[in-house]
Amino acid sequence: MIAHALIATLALVAGQTAPRVSTSRGTPVPVFPQGEVQTINLIEWNSNQFPRIYERSDQLPLTGEEVAKLAKAGFTSAQLVKMIEERRCACDASADGLIRLKQEGVSQEVLSAISLHGLAPNRALDLLVTLDFTGESRSAREAFLYFFVDDGDITRVLTLNLPELLRNQNAHDAMVDRSDILRARLVRRIQLPGKVPLTKYGAHRVLVAASASPTLTHPSQLTELERAKAQLYTFDYPRASLQSLCRLTAGYRQDAVLAYKWRFEGSRFECEWN
Repeated sequence: MIAHALIATLALVAGQTAPRVSTSRGTPVPVFPQGEVQTINLIEWNSNQFPRIYERSDQLPLTGEEVAKLAKAGFTSAQLVKMIEERRCACDASADGLIRLKQEGVSQEVLSAISLHGLAPNRALDLLVTLDFTGESRSAREAFLYFFVDDGDITRVLTLNLPELLRNQNAHDAMVDRSDILRARLVRRIQLPGKVPLTKYGAHRVLVAASASPTLTHPSQLTELERAKAQLYTFDYPRASLQSLCRLTAGYRQDAVLAYKWRFEGSRFECEWN
């Protein structure tokens, strides 16, 4: 089965960890690009379809490193071309990538197969935003939720107006039963699927923050208290993959003092590449 790579995870339950996770809570905001800003209003994702889930294969696509390794091991060009046709190739088919493979001894026939059958480069990230509201409250203490994503020289800002979201019946809106033996509990779950354009491959950072301000365009504009509650994640964005699905979950719970308000509890972020 194709392995699921959970790239960045911070559980709502304290103490859970996962490999290759980088998180920060209560620390100074990291340096995000100071240049261009692009803002996405998540309310507009309301009626989007959920990201497609691809069929898993028993065999992973070949990588460029594996193709070079097989070529050095004596596999013929015909054999390698056949493998690439059957399994495809999660290879770097850019000019620089093909030059590197040629320098490692990969034949012209195999390079042509990689160029033809290689996976298309990723242009956007499928992101599923899930919000869970626990309790009988009516509004959130911080009315806006922000997701800041660094993308080279661009800071991409995903913003969510919670009062507007909660007033409406959304396309992917449901009550989830989390009852146990001692207490009946229903959680309102709203899911917003959409795409985030990304131009830079490799390491990215995501900062999740709740705020009372509706006009933030950069993490530096967060207050000291908002920065203390913000959560930072990192993930590696591959050049090509069968799937590029990330899930971002934010939890809200009824405030112990102001029972009519929800307070931001925390978030979880994870990505899956096939």
